Amino acid sequence: MANERLRALEEVEKEIAMVLQCAGNIVMELSKDKHNASLLDRQLVQFQSSVNRVESELSGQIRYLTQVATGQPHEGSTYSSRKDCQMALNRAEYAKVKLGELGRTCEVMLEPPPPPLLASQQI
Repeated sequence: MANERLRALEEVEKEIAMVLQCAGNIVMELSKDKHNASLLDRQLVQFQSSVNRVESELSGQIRYLTQVATGQPHEGSTYSSRKDCQMALNRAEYAKVKLGELGRTCEVMLEPPPPPLLASQQI
């Protein structure tokens, strides 16, 4: 599954290169005194179709990443389980710290008060 996603992204990268090439060809053709309208039309159609494919594939990739990142069930993903486990560990550590603080407070409160100083011990 991950390899398929990477291959799809490589294809998107190639499409982006095609978009840039078409845009460059269009700009070069428009910079001429007499430009070839049919060449411009072909380049424009190729440019638009490449942009549409890039947009479609990137939207699909974003939807996939949004689904995985929000913890929704997803086949083959362990992100949600790992996130839940990490959050539970964080809560347990926080509880441990708070219980330690509470224990120290209780110990201080339960300590017997020091005996009063005798007149001979006072300075």
